[in-house]
Amino acid sequence: MSIPTQLKRKGLDYNTRVLVVDDFETMCRVTAEQLRQAGVEQVVTASNGAEALQLLQGARFDIVLSDWNMAVMNGLELLRAMRADPALSALPFMLITEETERHKVREAIACGVTSLLLKPYSPLQLIARVDEALRRTPRRPAPQAVAATVAAAAQPVASAVLQQSPDDDRLTVLVVDDTPDNLVLLSGLFRDEYRVRLAHNAEKALQYVTSNDPPDLVLLDIMMPGMDGFELARHMREHPAASTIPIIFVTALGGADARLQGLELGAVDYVTKPIDPATLKPRVRNFMRYVQQRKDLQAQYDESIEAAQLRDDVERITRHDVRGPLTSVLGVLKTLLEDDLLERRQLEQLRLAEEITLHALGMINQSAELYRIERGQFELKAEPVAIVELLRRIADAAHITWAERRLSIPVDIAAPLGSMYPRALADATLCFSVFQNLIQNACEAAPAGSKVEVKLLDQDPLVIVIENKGTVPAAIRACFFEKFATAGKAGGAGLGTYSARLLVEAQHGEIGMETNDERNWTRVTVSLPRAR
Repeated sequence: MSIPTQLKRKGLDYNTRVLVVDDFETMCRVTAEQLRQAGVEQVVTASNGAEALQLLQGARFDIVLSDWNMAVMNGLELLRAMRADPALSALPFMLITEETERHKVREAIACGVTSLLLKPYSPLQLIARVDEALRRTPRRPAPQAVAATVAAAAQPVASAVLQQSPDDDRLTVLVVDDTPDNLVLLSGLFRDEYRVRLAHNAEKALQYVTSNDPPDLVLLDIMMPGMDGFELARHMREHPAASTIPIIFVTALGGADARLQGLELGAVDYVTKPIDPATLKPRVRNFMRYVQQRKDLQAQYDESIEAAQLRDDVERITRHDVRGPLTSVLGVLKTLLEDDLLERRQLEQLRLAEEITLHALGMINQSAELYRIERGQFELKAEPVAIVELLRRIADAAHITWAERRLSIPVDIAAPLGSMYPRALADATLCFSVFQNLIQNACEAAPAGSKVEVKLLDQDPLVIVIENKGTVPAAIRACFFEKFATAGKAGGAGLGTYSARLLVEAQHGEIGMETNDERNWTRVTVSLPRAR
């Protein structure tokens, strides 16, 4: 059956090259056929992530559709490998899964997944998601409106269907019975709560359940002329698109053997006639709650991905929009510095402002490095860094910034007398960003009039300790260095310590935090390779 023409949209056409990855061969074939029905002629399949990666490195594709759980290399591992490859890092990637553990879903989102599709799903849902993923900009992309969700459309079938609004998004019950009175009775029971479809024989019902818009639940009679209910259930269980649709047998065929046969065919319930509405309605309602929970879970996954996309867009736009004003500020400062009438103190203040502005610009430019680090594309060019001078410069600037709080910010060098200051083997720009973030955080947390101590230990590797009064909120201690971890800070984005961790680890260093409620202090320790 063909996909409705409203789904053959600009984002999805015969030129689209799709790679479908699934270790279940039948599912691969079904998905490929559904895509071809939507007008996509170039569909390639792979049986695992490793095979898919080889195909991706040898040919062009527009999108990857991958099952999550596979042998050899699973979907998440394939996603990580793609995001680490500059040539594949922006390729749309859709994970198809039964996964409901939120921490695993968060991991997939953090790895840059474009879309998550929860099983079971209909062909309409699959094509709509692929179309949307193709239109969605890559994570941290150029701004572009997220594509609107494609509205589901019912596949017409030559059978009795109750007249319903095309905007009716309620769950759907398919009633299959060869007796008109039973069809009328069951449709009357459920039409107020659900969309109800009617089929007077198993052949018509099979067209429904294998269509692009299948029902959420089937109420199935057993004793029908031609194909009976048991045979229809077997056909459904053998068809990938219909195999997950729940069945409740509603039949006059009693007996333990018939009930057992029905349950072995995957029925979720077995109800005998004559129908007792007071019993049947709650049974259907209870199971439909489970179906609705799955749909709600899919909506939550979608919202999580949208939120991650929005955050990436905001970060990118911020980098773009802030760079211009800072460049203008630099121009004004340079003009003022050329004024011969300025006093020495004024010149010092202007030079400090110029330095801070230059470093702010450097940090914005360096955010591109953070992006490469997150994607595994960063290459470190380590050089000897005068870490003592760098720490003192940051501390001096922080002392001016926090002057109203009367903070003391000494830099203590624990090195042998007469020795040269040690240097770190690192990247100076990244080091500046790390320690500016950490000292800034310490100053924000420190009480007025207290001390923020910065200490360099002359060891191998070098150790830098930043300590302040005050403790880290219990709610974020375990995730202190994770993205968006923040608590009690108005307007805090939760990116400072996260970026510090990434930048330290990118320079082959380590970072840690300890906080002591009894003594009321917090200490962040950074180790970096020492230059020989």
